[in-house]
Amino acid sequence: MITCRTAKQCGKADFGWLQARYTFSFGHYFDPNLMGYASLRVLNQEILAPGASLQPRSYPRVDILNLILQGEAEYRDSEGNHLRAGAGDALLLSTQQGVAYSEQNVSQDIPLTRMQLWLDACPERENELIQRLTLGDESYRLLASPDGAQGSLQLRQQVWIHHLELDAGETKTLTINGPRAYLQSIHGTVQAISTSGDEKQHLTCGDGAFLHQEQQLMVVADSPLRALLIDLPV
Repeated sequence: MITCRTAKQCGKADFGWLQARYTFSFGHYFDPNLMGYASLRVLNQEILAPGASLQPRSYPRVDILNLILQGEAEYRDSEGNHLRAGAGDALLLSTQQGVAYSEQNVSQDIPLTRMQLWLDACPERENELIQRLTLGDESYRLLASPDGAQGSLQLRQQVWIHHLELDAGETKTLTINGPRAYLQSIHGTVQAISTSGDEKQHLTCGDGAFLHQEQQLMVVADSPLRALLIDLPV
């Protein structure tokens, strides 16, 4: 089953220095029916104004994946770690109790635009605090996985995150490990087609789709497409 959630249906925020779109309940946006999906707790697209920052704060035990679409950010934690990441970089923060994290848009001219995902982390696993991956121009890349396969970021959960960047007319078929997954269009229009071909949904920029009991998904780009498929067995 494929169930669409359009960008217009998502929660929104505009604080001037921060603009955001929330797929699930977050901050002031609350929907008791949308508290997350399996181990995916947060899926936001956020824009930080030039020079804006998120002050140091601690987090629940989650893996935070930031995929930077535009601009450059500096990340710091209270353990003394810091790095800069720009467009095309994916950064994974393996949050730990008692550690605070901050983020700043280092540009005084360009907004910082990124996707942010929070995933519940297994309480028995520990990873390095910060991992970083730079995307190339490949049409498909395994972005994150439980074991760091194919040079991907390593999660503390049984989740696979796939990054797609397809030209108009390109098709990609992806295998899904478990009963649930979520497809997110970052930009572009896409057809999401079930393996049987009985179900099809059209998604446009910012739209997403809940996938349930689909062993494979065919993704057809109607226009230049950038998307994430989040495979959520747990």
